[in-house]
Amino acid sequence: MANRRKQHGAIPFERKTWGLANKRRLLHAPYEPEHRDSYLCHRTAQAWEIARLMRHATERGHLVIGLGDFNMRPKSLAHQLIETHGHVKDVWREVHPDSSLGSTEDELERERGRPIPNATYNITENGATCDSILNTWRWNKGQQKRLDKGEDIQIPNSDLDPRAKRLDYIFFGSGESTVSGSAASQSPWRVESANVGMTERHPTLHCSLSDHFSIAATLTRLPSSSSSSPSKASPRADGDASAVSLLPVETYTDVLTITSTYTTRERSQGRLRLYHFLVQIGVSVGCLVAVWWSPHNFVAFILMLLSSLGLSVGVVQGLMGGLFNLWEERGLREFKWEIERAKEAAEAIETSEKAIQSSQKI
Repeated sequence: MANRRKQHGAIPFERKTWGLANKRRLLHAPYEPEHRDSYLCHRTAQAWEIARLMRHATERGHLVIGLGDFNMRPKSLAHQLIETHGHVKDVWREVHPDSSLGSTEDELERERGRPIPNATYNITENGATCDSILNTWRWNKGQQKRLDKGEDIQIPNSDLDPRAKRLDYIFFGSGESTVSGSAASQSPWRVESANVGMTERHPTLHCSLSDHFSIAATLTRLPSSSSSSPSKASPRADGDASAVSLLPVETYTDVLTITSTYTTRERSQGRLRLYHFLVQIGVSVGCLVAVWWSPHNFVAFILMLLSSLGLSVGVVQGLMGGLFNLWEERGLREFKWEIERAKEAAEAIETSEKAIQSSQKI
């Protein structure tokens, strides 16, 4: 079965197909809180592209499973884009709808006012796969040095675990419900279970098997006669899944603002890189000319070295400003156009709903 998936990309199943996407790291890693993340525009565009690939697969009637390290928090902007526009569901939140929205240090989780969870609760309920106190790769240097000496350090599961969060996901969506036009809650596929795995240690090195724990899930296909009945393993109500896969208009406005801000910044940086390239050409030529009047050989060598190194840096900056920035800007224009069309659709639906409400009042 694995070989067939590698060769054909899909596995036949009762005249339907499975679409499987699996990458180690799917979104650019965040290094700052989302509201001031320097790579937020990259991450948003990447999430949109992933959602588009998933949506195209579900529209062809496939069962789509996307899994890997998405480098995002639950209910973040990227998460909303993938779930809504990808026609997929987050497996963990299907089973644990009240799980955390990040570590206790994250703004969204602080707003919920929940107490700091212990390590066990983070593993079993919150699905924490990263920065857990149980993962040795996240320990301080002192603890890691003790591990290097062969000491088997044990962390009590009852210890508070404020930094643990979920960055690894399994998304699934059934194209059968999309093709039929019904809500995603009517899909014949249900999440039977979802668990965090790979929490055990290496038997001799006593270190964790990876810097992230894994996510494992079991999906069950219901008989066609009972596909409309709710699943016991999925606590969400059927009304939670909307038949219209669009986000609020304000969300698209925020995405457009993020894109415009980033585009303006990149244009400015592109011009500075081109200026740097032109200035460096002048400096390089000046150094070569100065060699003619150099009184000593070592001075001539230093001038030649500065000219060569400076021109190399200038050429790299010129390529980034003249080619790479233009390529990135073209991609952003396409992304912006698609978001604008989605915003227009959301505005049309919002206007239609308001008109219906007004007519009902009359």
